[in-house]
Amino acid sequence: MATEPGVRRLQLLQLVSPALPVGAFSYSEGLEVLVQAQQITSAGDLRGWLEAELDRGAIAIEAAALGPLQAALRRWRDGDSQSELIDLDGWLLALREAPELRAQQRQMGRSLLQLLAELGWPLPSSPAPVLAWPAAWAWAGLVLELGQLELLEAYLYGWVANQVSAAVRLIPLGPTQGQRLQLALAAPLARRAGQLIGVDPRQLWSGGVGAGMAQLGHAELYSRLFRS
Repeated sequence: MATEPGVRRLQLLQLVSPALPVGAFSYSEGLEVLVQAQQITSAGDLRGWLEAELDRGAIAIEAAALGPLQAALRRWRDGDSQSELIDLDGWLLALREAPELRAQQRQMGRSLLQLLAELGWPLPSSPAPVLAWPAAWAWAGLVLELGQLELLEAYLYGWVANQVSAAVRLIPLGPTQGQRLQLALAAPLARRAGQLIGVDPRQLWSGGVGAGMAQLGHAELYSRLFRS
């Protein structure tokens, strides 16, 4: 029996809740480097950075890949080979230059898949392959019967919320400033999600050179709060 729309919306809220036990709060994805270098010192700086990443960063490629990942997962569940899924998952991981970011993607993906299995939605076969965060998120959307736009919006929203949460502690921003920024980014986030539906992720490009450099530099920080 199909899940009712109201129930799906509540399940989506659970998926983006900060209480979801995947450890997202422990990562800054290079933001800590930028704050220590005083390249991001205010809410305005942070907004510009986040909007640039939504437009031209790897996060947009990952979001666009959710549809193809779901299609590959669905075919695997129906009995086809998992090779297409493994190839796309590996390609997305290879876009992340920093070992810390790749470790983050694997850890969060593993945690989400473990949670889903414990809730009654294991991957189609055992032993299951090790999948990173975008593929795990796509599987969550598949088993919860979420729509494509909802899934994309939630993926981008969760990323923005984690970055804002890290910035509240790092810059620091006041909690009201953080919430004001989250509200201000709602419209560009929704617009970007709509733009990415049906787009082939392999036809997109990432201009996030600064993000990549910051993420690589995080391992060399003398003092740090976050794992990436």
